[in-house]
Amino acid sequence: MLLAALCEGLGIRTAGAATGLSNGLKLAYLPKQINNPYHVILGEGVMEAARELGAQARMLGPTNAQALAQEPFIQQLIAERLNAVILAANETVALLPKVRELSALGTKIVAVDADLATDARDLFINQASQEGVGRAQMQLMAKLMDGQGEFAILSANVTASNQNAWIYWMLQELRRPGYQNMKLSKVVYGNDDPVRSREQCMALLQNPNLRGIICPTTVGILASAEYVAASPFKGKVHVTGLGTPNQMRPFVKDGTVQAFQLWNPVDLGYLAAYAAASLSKGLITGKRGETFAAGRLGNYVVGAKGEVILGAPTTFDTSNIDRFNF
Repeated sequence: MLLAALCEGLGIRTAGAATGLSNGLKLAYLPKQINNPYHVILGEGVMEAARELGAQARMLGPTNAQALAQEPFIQQLIAERLNAVILAANETVALLPKVRELSALGTKIVAVDADLATDARDLFINQASQEGVGRAQMQLMAKLMDGQGEFAILSANVTASNQNAWIYWMLQELRRPGYQNMKLSKVVYGNDDPVRSREQCMALLQNPNLRGIICPTTVGILASAEYVAASPFKGKVHVTGLGTPNQMRPFVKDGTVQAFQLWNPVDLGYLAAYAAASLSKGLITGKRGETFAAGRLGNYVVGAKGEVILGAPTTFDTSNIDRFNF
């Protein structure tokens, strides 16, 4: 079973390479947290692609999302001399010396979920454009609140580059005409820890004027939904953000969450692995305009600054959530 293989850090090898890529590649996926359900699902996509490519691949990483928790794992990967590392970085500055040391050995660096400095990685596989995610989150919150009242944002941690970029674009969207009756009351951080996220949600709900909480993190939205579902705030405060269909399904069904958004994290990991293989085999270098094949997802084009975008986020609600299983 893929999930068991991921959690145990086992390598997966299969015969038969896809899209002309030869066997023998050695890849690793280093997530923000190895026990974060979102990153486990993303890792399943990496492993799916590895099987198709005939590559060895494994997932390893910390059990918390603190800024430097990934550093010893990067040091471990330096010693292993891999073809490529897929990295979802918790911190975009302090980790750079180790990442650059890894890159200097010839290991291709594919950033996923959160970007790194462009000179420290070969490609950034982005789930959706940062502007697209941020504006879509704000538009959904406005729809749920009928454009009226106060809302708050419960993010992951203060150093998460993807979270910060999404929040920036939420605020840019909030400045547009049509949002004049909405007010952001506070931005708080749950550090992608369920207990801390729950505590932050509870604190936000002390504001009697609060009508909504945007949680652009799968840990935060689940913790908030769990608390609100069993509280007097159910049906009064809208919880939305980024979550997976499987974790949020019960809360959509019981009315706690009317709608939320996400891309398919399996596809994100799958795309990252194919990009890593193409880099490792010299089929692409990360320059703008280059194209590469990504198995069942088709062909992708490298954009500006080495960015490859998976696609637009999907909105999940009672009308479609049962069609998705991840």
